[in-house]
Amino acid sequence: MHILIQLDNTIPVITYGGTERVMWSLGKELSRMGHKVSFLVPQGSSCDFASIIPIDPGKEIALQIPDGIDIAHFNGVTPGSGMVKVPYVVTYHGNFMAGRLDQNAIFVSGNHASRYNSSSFVYNGLDWDDYGTVDLNASRNYYHFLGKAAWRVKNVKGAIDVVKALPRGERLIVLGGYRFNFKMGWRFTFTPKASFKGMVGGAEKCTYLQHSKGLIFPVRWDEPFGLAITESLYFGAPVFGTPYGSLPELVKPEVGFLTNSEQEMIAHLQNCGASYSPATCHEYARDLFNSRVMAENYLKKYEQVLNGTPLNNQPPQAVTPDTKDKAWIRK
Repeated sequence: MHILIQLDNTIPVITYGGTERVMWSLGKELSRMGHKVSFLVPQGSSCDFASIIPIDPGKEIALQIPDGIDIAHFNGVTPGSGMVKVPYVVTYHGNFMAGRLDQNAIFVSGNHASRYNSSSFVYNGLDWDDYGTVDLNASRNYYHFLGKAAWRVKNVKGAIDVVKALPRGERLIVLGGYRFNFKMGWRFTFTPKASFKGMVGGAEKCTYLQHSKGLIFPVRWDEPFGLAITESLYFGAPVFGTPYGSLPELVKPEVGFLTNSEQEMIAHLQNCGASYSPATCHEYARDLFNSRVMAENYLKKYEQVLNGTPLNNQPPQAVTPDTKDKAWIRK
């Protein structure tokens, strides 16, 4: 089967690029499984396992599908069924999507789908071979935050406040932002217990995750999926977050703890933070959130569409408006 994957940003990614990282892993796995893969992506992209078709910015994306494609996989784009001449699916990765979405919509978690009146979803997976060797006996010297710290919904300030309240010697490494934000000034709490490392990626990010006691992730929105969760778990770091969006699906009791109370999180870290098994966290992420499982589930979606059955009975749309201010109860 010849599969076309559309993306709005260049590949491969170096630092963040969550959607691009996931679709890169999907394309690689599909190629390993014997399928032909092409990427419809911006100029400047490169790939050693798939063909690159540069996007023409002046032309409708749905009209840029070349001959010979069996199924097109769009990401975040609602192309309109009348314009696409081949079977297709659309993965929606984010929140705050207004109006009717495509009837062949795929979301990235069960909760994400349910908020748009759908049951069609595929969990994000990653090619763990890209992440190097994991040392489950490595020293663990700090907690970490991973995500776009400039986004208020990620609540990096809440993560900092938690670590500030922990005993002397505990500290937080912030991966994904800087202490100073040009638009908002010194928007993060200053404390020597928090170090900002910027937008790190590759081996540098993996090294930080390898030595972490856990991800502190008190998000204040319904997280659609959260690659920070599965990447952290893969390196043996449990997750301490809020019970919003996908987190109750992904963070089982054996690999983390969820609460919307700052005091409860602090107490849990003080009393139980060291009780999690790095091996259990690693094996859980390795086995459930890998690119092979993801590719197999996407192939089921492709087959359904190729057989003429839409993925949703009706075009999905938001059941209730998404919010950016979920509760984070301070002491």
